Amino acid sequence: MAYKTCKNILITCGPTWIPVDHVRIISNISTGKLGQSLARGLAKEGAKVTLLEGPVYDPLKSKNIRVVKFVFYDELSSLLRKELRKNYDVIIHAAAVSDYRLRKIHKTKIRSDRPRLNLQLVPTEKIISIFKRLKPRAFLVGFKLETQATPRQIRDKVKKLFTAAQCDLVVANTVGHNEKYQGWIFDKDLNILARARNRQEMSSRLIKRIKVKR
Repeated sequence: MAYKTCKNILITCGPTWIPVDHVRIISNISTGKLGQSLARGLAKEGAKVTLLEGPVYDPLKSKNIRVVKFVFYDELSSLLRKELRKNYDVIIHAAAVSDYRLRKIHKTKIRSDRPRLNLQLVPTEKIISIFKRLKPRAFLVGFKLETQATPRQIRDKVKKLFTAAQCDLVVANTVGHNEKYQGWIFDKDLNILARARNRQEMSSRLIKRIKVKR
């Protein structure tokens, strides 16, 4: 059924920054809106929600939701290890976490008159892999974003995420060149539990899969 009865929910959303030098960063274009929508909807249902929110353009403001801000990848990683000492029934990891970081961060501002600049990137730790290690009983919802992927490619990526992170549900999203959104909720058997044509619809579909204790 893939339904989860819960009370305490941890949600991550937004991008993470990776420093290049003292003033420059590498980031992504995540808005955090889906995570924010989930936080509002679940709080409205009566859940106690903590939102770890990255550097988004429009931060969430709510008296009913505990919002903890982060900016850099390392900050999110540290925050999660601290938060996971607490009691959470459900973890929704919707943040767009940086896949790469610089091998060496420049301690001062890189001169702007250099004719060429080479940056060596190395993979970051997959943060989603720590959740089940630190909170094995929590119901984990992972997210997978692909662009211009075929249904078979999406299913293969989802399968790998279930295996690597031991998720209970995975939300797969695709955004085409025309910014048209499509999303699917998969269970462990790779069954599609719900489809969505926009982020608000996806938020509603996912919330229906999470029953909040009153």
